Amino acid sequence: MPPAVPPSPLPHSDEPHRQGLAQRLNWLRAGVLGANDGIVSVAAIVVGVAGATSDLGPILTAGIVGLVGGAISMALGEYVSVSSQSDSERALIAREKQELRDMPDEELEELTGLYLAKGLRLETARQVAIELTEHDAVAAHLSAELNIDEADVVSAWHAAGASALAFTIGALLPLLAILIPPDPWRVPATSLAVLVALALTGWTSAQLGGSSRRKSVLRVVVGGVLALAATYGLGSLLGAAGIG
Repeated sequence: MPPAVPPSPLPHSDEPHRQGLAQRLNWLRAGVLGANDGIVSVAAIVVGVAGATSDLGPILTAGIVGLVGGAISMALGEYVSVSSQSDSERALIAREKQELRDMPDEELEELTGLYLAKGLRLETARQVAIELTEHDAVAAHLSAELNIDEADVVSAWHAAGASALAFTIGALLPLLAILIPPDPWRVPATSLAVLVALALTGWTSAQLGGSSRRKSVLRVVVGGVLALAATYGLGSLLGAAGIG
């Protein structure tokens, strides 16, 4: 009788069962948020200044300052956020490893209990716990107890760098768009370029994340319209008052 063929570990290749999913999603989140923030914040700055003055000097200065300050702010915020998360996860991993060294029998019983709570029979739960412990005890406990994969602990430096880079790339679009056209077309051309770019980032994030593309595009585009309208209106009022 031929040996049974084990089932494929990936029966649905289009589903997110692969290792490193959390890390990839974190990179996606940081990249999309960074790009959107870069597009919207710098566009709002340059459009607002353009509403107050047609002089390219102040517009360029404000745009560059906004780009640099925003990239640093995004990187710092992402670093602090991811550092807190990864420090907590590493502490939990270290504690779990210590418990497995100090009291392996108790940990095996705990793992059995976890699978009992999921609905398995006692014999099945114990067998599953034993086999998973023999294969990789740390991974088994991290998954069942804490829903953590040791390979998915994200680097704060990588997240910060990705966020700053994405912000910079996004910010360059409105900065270039406001500088290239002649004066009467600066604000309309920049607004159009920004809204198209926001629609693309919203569509891309939804496509990669498996969410509704229409909702994602609508959210970012409406937000961009509100930001541009608010800052251009404020800049126009300040310019009319002689403050710009």
